[in-house]
Amino acid sequence: MDLLLELQNQWESIIYGTNLRRIGGAILILLLALLLKKIFSKVIIVLMQKLAKKTKSTVDDSIVEALDKPVQLGFIIIGLQIAAQMLILPPEISVFVQRVIRSLILYTLFWSAYRAADVFTALFEQRALLTVDKFDDMLVSFLSNGAKAVIIVLGAITVAQVWFSEIAGVLTGLGLGGLAFALAAQDTAKNLFGSVTIMLDRPFNIGDWVLTPSVEGTIEEIGFRSTKVRTFADAVVTIPNSVMSNDPITNWSRMGKRRINFQLKVSYQTTAEQLQQCIQSLRTILEEHPEVHPETILVYFERFGENSLNIFVYFFTNTTNWKKFLEVQEDINFKIMALLEELGVFVALPSRSVYIEGAKSEALKEDVVTVTTAKA
Repeated sequence: MDLLLELQNQWESIIYGTNLRRIGGAILILLLALLLKKIFSKVIIVLMQKLAKKTKSTVDDSIVEALDKPVQLGFIIIGLQIAAQMLILPPEISVFVQRVIRSLILYTLFWSAYRAADVFTALFEQRALLTVDKFDDMLVSFLSNGAKAVIIVLGAITVAQVWFSEIAGVLTGLGLGGLAFALAAQDTAKNLFGSVTIMLDRPFNIGDWVLTPSVEGTIEEIGFRSTKVRTFADAVVTIPNSVMSNDPITNWSRMGKRRINFQLKVSYQTTAEQLQQCIQSLRTILEEHPEVHPETILVYFERFGENSLNIFVYFFTNTTNWKKFLEVQEDINFKIMALLEELGVFVALPSRSVYIEGAKSEALKEDVVTVTTAKA
C-alpha cells in the first residue's frame, strides 16, 4: 500500500512539477520520431530496394533488409532520449528511464549485428557456389549459426550489465540455479562438440544422400546445433549433432558404382549345351554394355536348386544416380529376356510333384501318377 502511494506521489510530481511546455515539446519530439521512422520505411528503404534490385548481386538486397528494422527502432530510441532530457524527472524515475533507453540502444546494436550475419552469409554463399568442394557450403552454415549464437549470448550479458553493476557476482550468486543451468546446458555442449566433429571428419556434405538408423534422405543444412535431412517423402527431419556424430552413417552419394546381383533360375528341361551358351552370352552382354563396370563381372552356374538350375549373376553399374541405375538395370533385364527367348530357355517356376497311389490292375497293384502343380 505504501509503495502504491509512493508511486502515485512520484507520478503527480512528474505531471504537476514539469512545465507544460516541456511536456508538449516531449510529445512533439516523439511524434517527429514516428514521422521520420515512417518516411524512412516508406521512402528511403523503398528507394534503396529498387536500386538493389538493379544489381546482379543479392548482397546489397540483404544489406537493405538488415538495416530496415533496426534503423526504424533507432528513430524511436532517439526520440525517447531527447524527450526524456526535456522532462524534469525525479532521480529514481530518471535512472530507470535511462536504463531502459540504454538497454534499447544495446538491443538495437546487437540486433543489427545479428541481421548483419545474414549479409555475410549471403556473401560467403555466393563465393561457395563458385567452388566444386561442398566443404565451404558446410562451413558457411556452421559459422553463420555460430556467429548468431555468440551475438545472442554477448547481447544478453551486455544488457544484463545495464541493470546489475557486477554481472559476475550475480552469476556467482545463482547457486543451485547456476548448477541447474549448467546441467541444462549439457545437451547444448554435446551438440556443439558434435558440430565440430562433423566439420572435422566430414562424413557428408550438403546435398549428399545418407542413411542413418533413424532417417534416410539428403543433407539440406548443417547447423550449429543440428543437421536437417530432407527425406524422400519431402519432409525435413532435424537431428541433433550429438546424435548425428555418434550414429553410423552410410553415405550413398560417395559410391563409385552400384551393385546388381541376382540368381537367374532356369528350368530343368534346359540342356547342358543350352546352359553353357546362356552363361557365355550373358557374360558377353554385360561385358559389352557401356554402363556396366568392366572390373567385376561374375556369371556362373552356381547350383542345382530345388526346382531350377541357378545361374549366379553379379556386376556393377558405372552410374550411382538412382534414376540412371534403374534405366541400366531395366535395359539389361530386357536383353536377358531376349536371350532366353532366342535360346529357347525357360525361367523355372516353383512347382510340387503330387503322387497318387491306386490299384489299376491285378498285375500292378500300385500305380504311381505324377501331377505337377504350381505353388500358390
